Amino acid sequence: MADQEIAVGVDQLVELIINARRVVVFTGAGVSTESGIPDFRSPGGIWSRFDPDDFTLQKFMSSKESRRKQWRLMREGHVTEAKPNAAHLAVAEMHRLGKLDCVITQNIDGLHQKAGVPDDNVFELHGSNKWIKCMACGERYPYAQVKARLLEGEEIPECKACGGILKPEVVFFGESLPEDALEQASRHARHCDLFIVIGSSLVVYPAAQMPVYAVASGARLAIINLTPTLMDGQAEVVINGKAGEVMAEVITKLKAKLGG
Repeated sequence: MADQEIAVGVDQLVELIINARRVVVFTGAGVSTESGIPDFRSPGGIWSRFDPDDFTLQKFMSSKESRRKQWRLMREGHVTEAKPNAAHLAVAEMHRLGKLDCVITQNIDGLHQKAGVPDDNVFELHGSNKWIKCMACGERYPYAQVKARLLEGEEIPECKACGGILKPEVVFFGESLPEDALEQASRHARHCDLFIVIGSSLVVYPAAQMPVYAVASGARLAIINLTPTLMDGQAEVVINGKAGEVMAEVITKLKAKLGG
């Protein structure tokens, strides 16, 4: 998309935000790639280096080798060491300006909270990497504690309390989404009047059902993504650009209009 088309889209989105009463922002992996976190499906992404089968709950629980691969990925620290980029900061600024109801995210990186969106306003559909849980006794450990053990040479850390299997509190394939987060996100999606998708291809369900709920309830839809999505035809604004660049421009123009 040409720069002029992006500029027109940005102006349209700013007007939609100004006129909206309840704005929900929905984010996917594309909002965090500019923070150095690789996505899953693009060339060079997670699936080009790891087998998706190793991310199923069944394989993780039954295969020591699968757990070794998962912990190796966690040890690399792409997610936990990342810092918010311009897109996260722009969404947080929307909250400061009183123009954000909540964030619904497919990401596990906690970057929206690091940028300044209160935890109560972020619904993490695929869990969070902040905690590690024992699948046997339920003991929970901060990720930093387990990361220290990984750096000391442990390849497959086990629960200190019972010796059980430790697992990041993120949703693996074959595992249900967190019930409370899913319920809250669905409710906010159905009651918003503007739903903004940022950096999601909208192919992973049930998370991708959220914009469907919003549109079915009468909300306007805007999509910012590098590539087309299946819902582009239902959106009032589609901007094919980088999340950080587009959202930085959106917030600059929004603040100018609101005097914020």
